[in-house]
Amino acid sequence: MRVGVLDIGSNTVHLLVVDAHRGAQPLPAFSHKAELRLAEHLHDGNTLSPDGERRLRKFIEDALRIAEDKGVEDVMAFATSAVREAVNGEKVLSGLRSATGVDVQVLSGPEEARLTFLAVRRWFGWSSGRLLVLDIGGGSLEIASGMEEAPDVAVSLPLGAGRLTRQWFTADPPPPKEVRALRKHVRAEIGRVVGDVARHGRADHAVATSKTFRQLARIAGAAPSGEGAYVRRTLSRDDLSRWAERLVTMTHAERAALPGVSTGRAPQLAAGVVVADATMDLFDLSSLEICPWALREGVILRRLDTMPGA
Repeated sequence: MRVGVLDIGSNTVHLLVVDAHRGAQPLPAFSHKAELRLAEHLHDGNTLSPDGERRLRKFIEDALRIAEDKGVEDVMAFATSAVREAVNGEKVLSGLRSATGVDVQVLSGPEEARLTFLAVRRWFGWSSGRLLVLDIGGGSLEIASGMEEAPDVAVSLPLGAGRLTRQWFTADPPPPKEVRALRKHVRAEIGRVVGDVARHGRADHAVATSKTFRQLARIAGAAPSGEGAYVRRTLSRDDLSRWAERLVTMTHAERAALPGVSTGRAPQLAAGVVVADATMDLFDLSSLEICPWALREGVILRRLDTMPGA
């Protein structure tokens, strides 16, 4: 069947159309996305602004027309940290449901981690042994580890690249004092959960998903996305450490000129590399392999698994 997945993230809202059925990998057929930056529309005590709500509704209306044109039979919609943390999130989603008929599921942070873990497990298979999966989003960092399709531990921390950029940096590039303060904060937050994750056993295969990690791997020399999903892409700790020192001293424009970095994502890459560097260091990882599947694919796979007759 042809399905649509509507991903309402902190930075980007994305409709992915895929051809999928049980026992086969979901094959992307069409993609439509926009950088709405909903997290930047949270004002007055984490209230999603009327403008943010209008932009979101407009995108969903457009996405539904596109899905219909592309022959989509079913649209699955989910939202992550920006909507989850909005104090008027339920009211906004109720209004969207009335206006568009779309029922948006709000995922908790641990649910994000578990679904992303499922996607990574299906991509790499059982031969990967114990997986450690890391995902840096706009609003949160997800960490999951396990031997099965469901992780033994799934953690979500408020360490998204967009969130930290807004909360900690005041200039372009950020002053060294602010970078040091963020580094200390990030390492303290991650340090609190390292023991909980590590007590389940050391990972046989450490994997990263998300735009932040893909950009960092590309900057460090990994193959461009145009070479396809099956090319093996890795990010070494040594390469990341070197770029962690450089990226925080660069301007937005200088980062945007690097391979694989978009203009829209360049401002938050400095905070993203601080989180990535701390995570690899505190979990003592020499390298990460980049997985092309992440949360959206996990949502699709879980839906296929629970369909009647599965």
